[in-house]
Amino acid sequence: MKITSINTLASWAGLRNWVLVKIETDTDLCGWGEATLEGKEDVVMAQIARMGQQLIGHDPLRVEHIWQSLYRHAFWRGGPVHNSALAGIDQALWDLRGKVWNVPVYQLLGGKVRDFIRLYTHVGIYEPNRMEEEAKRDVEDGFTAMKTGAWTGDGLLPERDRIDFFAERIGRLRNTVGDSIDIMVDDHGRGTPASATRLMKALSPFDLFFFEESVQPDDLTGLERLRQADPTMDLAAGERLYSKWEFRSILEKRLLDIIQPDLCHAGGISEVKKIAAMAEAYYVQVAPHNPQGPISTAAAAHLGLAIPNFLVLEYVRQDPYRDQAMCESWIVNEGCLFVPDEPGLGVELNEKALLESPMRKLDFQVDCYASDGSVKDV
Repeated sequence: MKITSINTLASWAGLRNWVLVKIETDTDLCGWGEATLEGKEDVVMAQIARMGQQLIGHDPLRVEHIWQSLYRHAFWRGGPVHNSALAGIDQALWDLRGKVWNVPVYQLLGGKVRDFIRLYTHVGIYEPNRMEEEAKRDVEDGFTAMKTGAWTGDGLLPERDRIDFFAERIGRLRNTVGDSIDIMVDDHGRGTPASATRLMKALSPFDLFFFEESVQPDDLTGLERLRQADPTMDLAAGERLYSKWEFRSILEKRLLDIIQPDLCHAGGISEVKKIAAMAEAYYVQVAPHNPQGPISTAAAAHLGLAIPNFLVLEYVRQDPYRDQAMCESWIVNEGCLFVPDEPGLGVELNEKALLESPMRKLDFQVDCYASDGSVKDV
C-alpha cells in the first residue's frame, strides 16, 4: 500500500472552520484527520500540502516513522501551525491503519480501559447572556459537567470589578445547576499570578471541577504560585502546548492536576498518547481540549478509551453542522459519548454536505484593549 495523495477540505461549522485532511492510497481505502486551527486555516492547509508532497509513494502504515520524519526533518520544528498540520496527517494515518486491519483505533492503542467517554459542554462562553439557558438545556439533556468563562469584554474591566463580576456569574451558574453538576472555569490565561490567585480564591466557594488557564501557558512560575496559594483547587492547562517536550517541565514540577493537550494541535494521536503516558507517571489526568469537529472528537474519544488517566472530553454542541457532516451520528446519551465498533476512527464524512458549507474568512485575532489603549490578553 502506498500514499497517492493528501488533500484538505475546509468547511464552516458555525463557530469556526473545520480543516479536514484526507489521505488516499493505491487501494480503495482512505483516512481522515483534522487540523483545525482557528484563524490560520490557509496557513495550516499550505503546510499540509507541503508535508503531503513528501509522503507520496510512502507506506501509510509506518505511522511512527512518518511522524518522526515530518517533525524532526523540518529543522524549524514545533509550534501551532507545524504541529497542527502534523496532527491532521497523523490522525488520518491512524484512521487508515484501523481500516487496513478492520479494527477500531482504540484496539490498536491497547484496547478499552473504559466503556464510554464522559463529556462536558460549553455554556455562555460565546454568548454570555445565554449561560443559564444553555446550562438548563444541557442538564435536561443529561450532561453532568459544563464549562464557562472567558467572556468577551471582561478583560476590559478593572481587576476588582472583573473578579467580582466573574464570581457573581459562577455563583449564578452554580445556583442554576445545583451541587451535583461539575463546573469548570476557563480564564484563557488573562491573569497575572497575583490576580489569578485572587480570582481563584473568589471562585473557591463554588466547588469547581477545575480552573483552566489561570495564567499564560509559558508562566511556570505563576502556576507554581497558584499551586502554593491553594493546593486544594484542581488546576488545568495545556491546549497551547504542542509536544511532549513542552509538557515535560509542567509535569516534573507537578504544577497541574489535569492537562489538556489538543489532538489537532499537539501532534495527533501518536504524540498525545505519549504525553498521556508521561502524565500517568505523575498521577496527572488528561482532559483533551476539543472544541473542533467530528474527526477531532473521534480521535480524542478513541484515545480516551485506551488510556487509564483520561478524565473528561470537551464537546461543543455545533448543531446542525456536526450531524450534517457525519453520515451516521455517534450516540451521545446522558452526557456520555459511545464510540462505535467500526474500523479506524469510525467516522464516515458527508463530503457533499461539508462542501456546501464553504470556509468563511475568520479573523481569530480579537481586538482587546484597556481604557488607556494598551493591549490586553483575550
